[in-house]
Amino acid sequence: MFKLRRFLKEYKLQLIVGPLCKLFEAVLELFVPLVMAGIIDNGILKNDTDYIIKMGIVLLLLAVVGLSSALVCQYMASYTSQGAGTKIRDALFKHIGTLSHKELDEIGTPALITRMTSDINAVQANVAMTMRLLLRAPFLIIGALVMACFINLELSIIFFVSSLIIAFILYLVMSKSLPFYKKIQKSLDRISLLSRENLSGNRVIRAFSKQKAQDDNLNKEAENLSALSVRVGRLSALLNPATYAVAYGAIILILYFGAGKVNSGGLMSGDIVALVSYMTQILLAMIVLANLVVLLSRGSASASRINAVFEIEPSVKELNSNEIQTDETAPKVEFKDVTFSYGGGDSELENISFKIERGTFTGIIGTTGAGKSTLLSLIMRYYDTSSGEVLVDGRNVKDYPFSQLRGKIGVVPQKSTLFSGTIRENMLWQTPDASDEEIFRALKTAQADFIDDLDKRVSQGGLNFSGGQRQRLCIARAIVGSPELVILDDSFSALDFATEKKLREELLKNKDTTYIVVTQRCSTVMNADKILVLEDGRLEGEGTHKELIKNCGAYREICLSQLKEVEL
Repeated sequence: MFKLRRFLKEYKLQLIVGPLCKLFEAVLELFVPLVMAGIIDNGILKNDTDYIIKMGIVLLLLAVVGLSSALVCQYMASYTSQGAGTKIRDALFKHIGTLSHKELDEIGTPALITRMTSDINAVQANVAMTMRLLLRAPFLIIGALVMACFINLELSIIFFVSSLIIAFILYLVMSKSLPFYKKIQKSLDRISLLSRENLSGNRVIRAFSKQKAQDDNLNKEAENLSALSVRVGRLSALLNPATYAVAYGAIILILYFGAGKVNSGGLMSGDIVALVSYMTQILLAMIVLANLVVLLSRGSASASRINAVFEIEPSVKELNSNEIQTDETAPKVEFKDVTFSYGGGDSELENISFKIERGTFTGIIGTTGAGKSTLLSLIMRYYDTSSGEVLVDGRNVKDYPFSQLRGKIGVVPQKSTLFSGTIRENMLWQTPDASDEEIFRALKTAQADFIDDLDKRVSQGGLNFSGGQRQRLCIARAIVGSPELVILDDSFSALDFATEKKLREELLKNKDTTYIVVTQRCSTVMNADKILVLEDGRLEGEGTHKELIKNCGAYREICLSQLKEVEL
């Protein structure tokens, strides 16, 4: 929690005023037993009605002022906790946005969602309860002990011993429960993962009739979460009965020994009532403190998970924030002896070198797992090369600010992704100031003529469109504004051959744009200006269709698996 204190800087006034108001309420509460003792000793025993009424008004004033003070603290705590929670959530979301694909792959989406929701909610509750109770409870305990000493030093020993026993109980519960809360949050990550997979892959699950198996998986994880929650719940459940037992045992001892002192004249009846009241205050404060300890334990576990994300440094960093000058005579894209590996294992790409000239149509083909999508990711600088250089317009991609590099490129990802909203809102991602005319032109080029209203709603994930329609809409989104370079990562897979042919013909009408197309289809790249053939992360061939048919066995083998030799 201490590491997250930077999000509380704007709430210094609330952090001071709130706890002070609660502290003031606790001070007033400590005077109540003394007033009650006075009413008993000076009012009831002496039959002084005026004194009873006067002290009754004092009690009423103490209650009203204490309530007002508590309400102010409540407001300050709510304002601070919600404000800090909002800032943490915003900062965490922005930080996640800076992480490269490598870090996102390692953490996982469900774990990040849990941190953005459940963990931050726990931290918010922690801030609010800390402001309200962290000063008040210890002050009440210490104050009650001091007041008991003033009333009778011998009986105050009972207060000290019982307080130490209760504090020991609190320590045991806190030390035992904290590891369980960390395991609970990890179990929530797992449940979030299973839930997300089941919801997004619902159609696949139904197609294979795997509902029962998926239910069993989720139930197994839910039972694990339930078992962890029960175990920590048992520990927490010990707090109240254990503290009550100690406190009531102390009250019994106070009454037993105090009665003898009243009979001997060493104490007044009101003093006994005050001592019991102070013991009750200690009991209640200890119970509050016990519950606060449980909350702090959970909040501490959540805070450590949030801090773990903040501490992750992106492996791909923006090294330059200023726009750079490019060489308009250089090739549009150039790879110089590029090698890349996702981790410490084998290289995904090895010693790749090639050039893609401006205004050309380049196809990249290869078997599954050959490294085609990885190669495109290096152009976009989703990952950094292990060795070698990737150049765009004659400059290393590492020299570019992200906005300039990615502003040059229109991307159609392998998985067609649309966002909830309108067609217009989706189309403006590449070029925010594009006109409706430009959008309709891009839709026509992408063969998305089924769109006649840009205000048509897009459901979550674009599920109100077919796979081929989503793919064409994603292509249209990438070419709005005619970017300098368009990357299509297996983006014709859901299209029939006739639609694909028309789309290619329309794309090639724009001679100012460079196209890079990853595909599994030979027919898609047969007429390309250049074809790159990848095999197990290596560049097996480079050239036109006719050249590769003669000189590249890997390319010829791929083509023969799809076409007759006479068609080649």
